Amino acid sequence: MRVKIKFPEVKELYTATIPVRIGDINYGGHVGNDAVLSIVHEARMMLLATHGYSELNAAGNSLIMADVMVAYRGEAFYGDVLSVKIYAEELSTISFDLLYHITTTRNGVTKDIAHCKTGMACFSYETRKTAAMTDELRLLLTGGK
Repeated sequence: MRVKIKFPEVKELYTATIPVRIGDINYGGHVGNDAVLSIVHEARMMLLATHGYSELNAAGNSLIMADVMVAYRGEAFYGDVLSVKIYAEELSTISFDLLYHITTTRNGVTKDIAHCKTGMACFSYETRKTAAMTDELRLLLTGGK
C-alpha cells in the first residue's frame, strides 16, 4: 500500500524556501531519499527559529521525532529551489504531526516533489520521557502565534 498524505484545508503555518545543494543529489542525478528527510528537518528548524525557538526549546518543550512518512511525487535537481509548506494536525497532550508539502517551480510550472509527515513528541531530556505540551507550543501549532 502506498503512503498517502492529505493536507488540511487551512493556511500553512510556515513556508520555507530551501535550495537543493550538490550534497542532496544521489547517483541517479536527483535529490536522494535521505536528503528529503534532511530538507524536512531544515524546514522544521526554520519554522521554530522564526518564533525564536529550537527543537531543544520549542515554547518550553523539547521535541523528538517519533515517526516519519514520505511519499515521493517527483524529481528535484541541483539548482532547484524547493518550497516547503508546513501544516500541523493531530495535536494531543504530548504529540502532534507536522505535514510538509514540497514543491519546486521550473519554467513557470509548479511540480510536486514530496509529501511528508513527521510525528513529533514533546520530550524531557532530564527525565528521558515524553512531556505534556505547553499551551504556548499548542498556540504556535494552531496558528495563534
